[in-house]
Amino acid sequence: MCGRYVVAYDPQTLVSGFSLTRVVPFPKRWNIAPQSAVPVVYETREGERVAELMRWGLVPHWAKDASIGHKLNNARAEGVFDKPSFRQAARRRRCLLPASGFYEWQAPAAGLPAKTPKQPWYFSAADGAPLAMAGLFEAWRPSDEAEWVLTCCIITTVANALMAPIHERMPVLLQPEHWSAWLSRGQQDAATLAPMLLSCPPELLRAWPVSRAVSRGTAEGEALIEPLADAPAAAG
Repeated sequence: MCGRYVVAYDPQTLVSGFSLTRVVPFPKRWNIAPQSAVPVVYETREGERVAELMRWGLVPHWAKDASIGHKLNNARAEGVFDKPSFRQAARRRRCLLPASGFYEWQAPAAGLPAKTPKQPWYFSAADGAPLAMAGLFEAWRPSDEAEWVLTCCIITTVANALMAPIHERMPVLLQPEHWSAWLSRGQQDAATLAPMLLSCPPELLRAWPVSRAVSRGTAEGEALIEPLADAPAAAG
């Protein structure tokens, strides 16, 4: 799964890195939680690649109320083209969620006390570039008179060799050569798109344990991604 992530770059970095024609301003965040407004890259009906703020937690267009979004932060790659909550967006409204990195929590080792808290780890690109998490987006409104609400979710897949000791799932991280096909509104063939939804090669990532402070939803700041002083050598 993906429950928290980091956006620690400025909008101009997004424009140049993702070849955008426009972007909505956004603040740097080191502890983004579900239901937050996050920058999302997608292709407009006119074929422009843009970035807008969307609420993290997908609300399908057919939903009666927005509360379902609290359960749909992530979509499993396995079956994403078939499940009612995701299948229409998977064919017509795909996106990228740029990230500086993301967190995952490791369960305590066997033999430790039952109440031992999980250890958070931070994952980022080995070369320091922004990550592109594969996602879906939807436009929803409660009535014909209400304004549209844009929401999104992150697609996850099985863990690669770097992630596996920490957690069994990880975000799908798309490489630049797949961005155009993934974002294309004209591409709706599940057989073409599904092979993109794999775990990335482990050598493309680096990881290290960080302070448990990140587990607090109110915690913020660059210090959250600093390696623990007594941490083992960073992986990756």
